[in-house]
Amino acid sequence: MNTPTPVPAHAPPADGLAPVYTQYPFEVEHAEGVWLINARGDRVLDLYGGHAVAALGYGHPGWTEALTAQARACQFQTNAIGMNIRARAAQRLLAFSGLDLASVFLVNSGAEANENALRLALHMTSRPHVAALEGAFHGRTAAAAAVTWGAEAWYGFPHKPFDVSFMPRHDIGAIAAHVTERTAAVIVEPVQGLAGAVDIGAAYLGALRARCDQVGALLIFDEVQCGFGRVGAPFAATLYGVTPDLLTTAKALGNGFPCAALLCSAPVSAALTIGQLGTTYGGGPMACAALLAAIEAIESERLLDNVRQMSATIRRTCCVGPVTAIQGEGLLLGLRVRRPAKQIQAELLRRGILAGTASDPEIVRLLPPFILAAQHVELLRRALVDIGG
Repeated sequence: MNTPTPVPAHAPPADGLAPVYTQYPFEVEHAEGVWLINARGDRVLDLYGGHAVAALGYGHPGWTEALTAQARACQFQTNAIGMNIRARAAQRLLAFSGLDLASVFLVNSGAEANENALRLALHMTSRPHVAALEGAFHGRTAAAAAVTWGAEAWYGFPHKPFDVSFMPRHDIGAIAAHVTERTAAVIVEPVQGLAGAVDIGAAYLGALRARCDQVGALLIFDEVQCGFGRVGAPFAATLYGVTPDLLTTAKALGNGFPCAALLCSAPVSAALTIGQLGTTYGGGPMACAALLAAIEAIESERLLDNVRQMSATIRRTCCVGPVTAIQGEGLLLGLRVRRPAKQIQAELLRRGILAGTASDPEIVRLLPPFILAAQHVELLRRALVDIGG
């Protein structure tokens, strides 16, 4: 008989929350624009964006009014009942993408979008294998975690739901050995987030597209973190000119309201059947209102132009102090530093700037709102100079 492993005893958490997150030493009371403010009125420049979520910053008037108006009109209805706002959100998202994609399945989170993309690929091809990239992060649900690099440390399920292999990044010559007639799908972040803003590049993505076409596998772009404007284009697929069969997106999509989407090509859409996919909260009218308001703000305020300009300014001015190089695309950037990134992150926070880290211990990750301005970049530059090498 197998004896269960004892679970260590812990005192109940004082705040009632499950003790699963490391917490920054700063508590937010409210926020304005790109600033986080605590109960004492201390202000912190948010270059982490709620983990790439707060694309429009905080308190954006158009987004706030859109949610308020929709809450008054109808806060929720099942997908079994048609709503015009749901159709408008799907159509607007497809148009915004600029890609040759045909339909949208609205869900709640990036992991849920990836889970459904993988399930569709396996169902459509009846194949047992999925290829992913070293360094990838795709979520914590069963299938999404199975294609997440290093997930064995926390995976928890007794076995993965399909065969998985991980390809080395940027090695085009290794693709053929991993993507074969057994492969249902290749899933890739065009710019890897948790790995440290690693830009996979147009050449490698194009080679994946060609190999998938050759062997009949589906290509999935996970643009949960790098998509919806963060790279200075609607999606990284748009930027690199490579269209996947399935594209997932979330985070910035709702500007903080839970909202995610799976965009499907025409062949994938044609293969869908009634009842094949489902979700309770996905495509709710509040989420659709948030999505529409986010697209409206991005387009009317020319925020993609700003993303590109601020990215260029950071690259031009912030390779100072402990920073030796800057990688990534748009406002998904990694500052490579001489000392451990966690030390630099802590020193930045002491100077009133919140940044992130990555699985690469030498990378400080920047995921700021798209409304970032030159004066905010200057604050970062000065702080880095002050920290020194």
